Amino acid sequence: MEPSPWKTYKLILLLELLGVVSCSPPRCYPGDFFLGKCKPSVAAKPKCTDMLLSYCDDMSYGQTMFPNLLGHRTREEAELGAEYLLMSVAESLLNGECSPDVRMLGCSVLAPRCEGGRVLKPCRSVCLAARKKCAHAFEGIDMAWPYFLDCERYFAGDEDGCYDPLEGLRVEEDPDAVESVPLEEEPSSAKMTFTYHSNSQMNSVLKKTADRCPNITRTYTIGHSVEGRELLVIEFSNNPGVHELLEPEVKYVGNMHGNEVLGRQLLIYLAQHLCSEYLRGDERVQTLVNSTRIHILPSMNPDGYEAAVAGGQDNSYGDEEGPRYDSWNVGRANAQGLDLNRNFPDLTSTAYLRRRQRAYKTDHIPIPDYYWFGKVAPETYAVMKWVRSIPFVLSANFHGGSLLVSVPYDLSKHPLEHKLYSPTPDEQVFKLLAGTYANAHPNMATGTEWCGSSHSGKGGIINGAEWASIAGSMQDFNYLHTNCFEVTVELGCDKFPAEEDLYTGWQENSEAMITFMEAAHRGIKGLVTDEEGNGIRGARISVRGIKHDVTTAEGGDYWRLLTPGVRTVIASAPGFALAMKRVHLPPRMQHAGRVDFTLKRAAPEPDALAAAEEEREAAGSHDRFDPYNQFERFSAASLAQGREERLEKPWWWSYFASSGGAAPTWLLRGF
Repeated sequence: MEPSPWKTYKLILLLELLGVVSCSPPRCYPGDFFLGKCKPSVAAKPKCTDMLLSYCDDMSYGQTMFPNLLGHRTREEAELGAEYLLMSVAESLLNGECSPDVRMLGCSVLAPRCEGGRVLKPCRSVCLAARKKCAHAFEGIDMAWPYFLDCERYFAGDEDGCYDPLEGLRVEEDPDAVESVPLEEEPSSAKMTFTYHSNSQMNSVLKKTADRCPNITRTYTIGHSVEGRELLVIEFSNNPGVHELLEPEVKYVGNMHGNEVLGRQLLIYLAQHLCSEYLRGDERVQTLVNSTRIHILPSMNPDGYEAAVAGGQDNSYGDEEGPRYDSWNVGRANAQGLDLNRNFPDLTSTAYLRRRQRAYKTDHIPIPDYYWFGKVAPETYAVMKWVRSIPFVLSANFHGGSLLVSVPYDLSKHPLEHKLYSPTPDEQVFKLLAGTYANAHPNMATGTEWCGSSHSGKGGIINGAEWASIAGSMQDFNYLHTNCFEVTVELGCDKFPAEEDLYTGWQENSEAMITFMEAAHRGIKGLVTDEEGNGIRGARISVRGIKHDVTTAEGGDYWRLLTPGVRTVIASAPGFALAMKRVHLPPRMQHAGRVDFTLKRAAPEPDALAAAEEEREAAGSHDRFDPYNQFERFSAASLAQGREERLEKPWWWSYFASSGGAAPTWLLRGF
């Protein structure tokens, strides 16, 4: 049976279509031509053409080729892409940093160099150097490194005949020209910017500072906030990352209350200042950094800071006019609504109960087990682990709302008296430390600005409980659980001052911040060893008349902050006979006196044996940290959920959303 004419027609048409398909060249994806994966048809064969992209007119070559390395077939198509839009606004987005480096690198990919009918690729080494230099600028605005600046994919090695896309910026080296540059001039990336920094900008500044001073700095993370933001620390030391014998450890913590922001900014500036002055050869800064290990945590509550910046009017303060950002109370707590300065274990109540015991001590009080079944903020948890892992000697945390230095205890010694003077056994030491800061500040010690309170005449120093009794404060925890003496510095009435006041804040506090860190070298320090010269970890250093001991670190070294005078110092450890020395600290002594102890092994007497056993039990409970793993609810999964909850487009997204083109999700970090 012969096929019908209609079926014959369809068969011929199908064969013709198959012929067309079989003869058509394979599809070329973006960049495939230059990778040698396919050959274009004669009609689509690229050829050199004049450079007409306006943002690339200062490149060192005049001809380019389309399709380009990204697959844009024409100049018009390239100009409509998000890549070209990014290059056009990069300078303003990055606040002038890495300009015009990023733009010219982008031009070398969007409008590649064409010579003799072929494309020359830019050099990978130039791209890698630029990325190392500029990555922090992108992190500073929470933007991902652009995909089209992928150094491995779109750039070539020197052996492949690449070219330097930034050669127009290069200047022949002239020794005389180098000498003519003023030595005091700093690169723009190192200069302080007296504007508020976002969390990503803050972290970028800290990492840039560490890159600029790699021999004396490092950055490390102690944990994450509820919403997954880094709690980033920058450290200064002549041997970063290592505890050195007899070198005291100091820490500064800012922004514990998210809406109290001046301290956060001051700590960013302090990090830049220490790096710059060390490189300049400032003898005072070099001595401080070389003899002290300094840790700076500018923001303990980055989530609260974000809430404070977003603003909002809190009505709990009546009709009083709020600060410039209307943030008197908004952002104070963390993202769970917890006040971090009430979230630490209440060890002060335990210390008060111990007063009824014979030979009681107010040091190294264990964290009670019941604490772990309450609401423990991840920020609090991170700081507790931090202060337990490093033998800190001295600390200050920075707040706002008044102008003074508060010292422990923060909790009143009588439960019915909320403003009762409640000193520690080291009250004189704390007054010395607080006075060190207050007297170095131009206004704090005079009491001219008390923000409506009536505490003038105290020299800028106040006992925390006498001011406002609270339980679970960070400074009480430091003193009662570790060797660390911490004070709280209130930087002024306005919790969120205007940006134009930031420079003044730095001028008023910079000297005090340096002077306070130098106070870590007051008192005595030394080594406690056995007869073979081995350091004894956990040995106690007692001062007669002060019911508060410090203990030796891993290598047997210790630091004991003291006021001037004659002191009887006792070193003891289980299994050893105690040793005693009488020391004299002159009034103007600026450096810690060296007092070493060598302990001899001895069989303890029955009473001493019982005391040693009791001490060992106390030490064991002190070492217990989160014994029931109650903190698992703040696991990585929980933090990841927090990050999802705060997913929001960054401020620069509007540049691209309004362009009408495809959304460049490749610019979103973590996408």
